[in-house]
Amino acid sequence: MPDQGLRIVLADDLPLLREGIAAVVESAGHHVCASVSTVDSLLGAVAAHNPDLVITDVRMPPTFTDEGLAAAVELRKKRPNLSVLILSQYTSVAYVSELIDNPALGGIGYLVKERVGHVREFVDVVEKVASGATVIDPEVVQALVGSSRRQGSLATLTARELEVLSLMAEGNTNARIAETLVVSDAAVRKHVGNIFAKLPLGSDTDRRVTAVLTYLRGIG
Repeated sequence: MPDQGLRIVLADDLPLLREGIAAVVESAGHHVCASVSTVDSLLGAVAAHNPDLVITDVRMPPTFTDEGLAAAVELRKKRPNLSVLILSQYTSVAYVSELIDNPALGGIGYLVKERVGHVREFVDVVEKVASGATVIDPEVVQALVGSSRRQGSLATLTARELEVLSLMAEGNTNARIAETLVVSDAAVRKHVGNIFAKLPLGSDTDRRVTAVLTYLRGIG
């Protein structure tokens, strides 16, 4: 994260929500260099300001379907180092595979909007995503799991290993996973090691990030 704070482009068609998010991130020392309400202005703002992070709603004018999400995918293709945080009013699993392409580059976040009400947690996600992390809202992960059909290498994981991997996808540390599952840190480390051994992750990648991305692709 830059020493002088993140440079952020914010896109949402609701002015009050934009102002609220801007106030939250700027109170944490970051700078909203553009706050826009349309996809065209989002694309223009990114070109003009070269931000560290884009925060965008899924549904934008004119059709209020998936314009913001499609714009995020387009921006990632043109600027693979750009970090993007998606906000959604609904638990949508569309476009997950497109969003998580190029795992070694910019970070990706996907939150339901009600998460914005938890100020410190939201700022933490903003900073994690900007630093290159992948953070998927627990509700989105649950929706992905609920609609999943296990395929390929994921089928080799045990139910507990899938549970651990799901918690990893929510951005949890090993200690937090151990607390959630009421097991020891050593047990979590063992499960994580098994996950790394079973999935085709490669030796030149961040295995934790790549394991999460493999999981999300497999269930998306």
